[in-house]
Amino acid sequence: MELRSVQVTRYITPLREGGSLPALAEADDGFNYVVKFKGAGHGTKALIAELIGGEIARMLELPIPELVFINLDKAFGRTEADEEIQDLLKASRGINIGMHFLSESLSYDPIITPVDPYLASQIVWLDAFLTNIDRTAKNTNMLIWHKELWLIDMGASLYFHHSWINWEKLSMTPFKEIKNHVLLPFASKLDEVDEKFRELLTLEKIREIVNLIPDNWLEWRTPDESPQDIRKIYIKFLSYRLNNSQLFIKEANNARKTGI
Repeated sequence: MELRSVQVTRYITPLREGGSLPALAEADDGFNYVVKFKGAGHGTKALIAELIGGEIARMLELPIPELVFINLDKAFGRTEADEEIQDLLKASRGINIGMHFLSESLSYDPIITPVDPYLASQIVWLDAFLTNIDRTAKNTNMLIWHKELWLIDMGASLYFHHSWINWEKLSMTPFKEIKNHVLLPFASKLDEVDEKFRELLTLEKIREIVNLIPDNWLEWRTPDESPQDIRKIYIKFLSYRLNNSQLFIKEANNARKTGI
């Protein structure tokens, strides 16, 4: 399992609706990408969540644009007039992450576009598994592109890693925030999806995805912890949640009953 790597050739525009100043940029393969920068607010942790969440979604065959590693060289951004953006680009030299830009897509509106119950259940399962707090009616982080639903922005997943305290306990939480998920009212197939996804998402697949994380994204822990030590925690966290999926499935089903 691997991600393609591309080089940024042109910074097009900042996407200021994002809290960490993502941007639209062109790469040397001729495509445009929404880029998240390691020099932004949450640093590489947001990029790690994007990588793990996005590649798990892809492995489960959910609709998500291609992710790539985005390289910024030392010269890039020197001519940028905005000082805030120039500082961000300077702090982000090296490997960042980008998502293929879906041109002419529209933000998903649950009132206008209901979602098939099975697909809704798949997405709710994914976000409960990843503890993704950011797919609500206020901010759906989904697009309609060519009349199909696409997932974007997994950066708010795996919030345990912002404190790194009691990660074992947090790995087995029911994830009460699922009650705010925009697709929960449509997600009537959660038990069926749980059975299917537990077959697909093996420990080996989790390990392959986590091992994609670049070493220099894992330099925020103590000096005596190697990048591989930190990867092992991510692997354990995800495997514990998978083995205890009944906790978040029960929570989601209960939230549906009380909220509908």
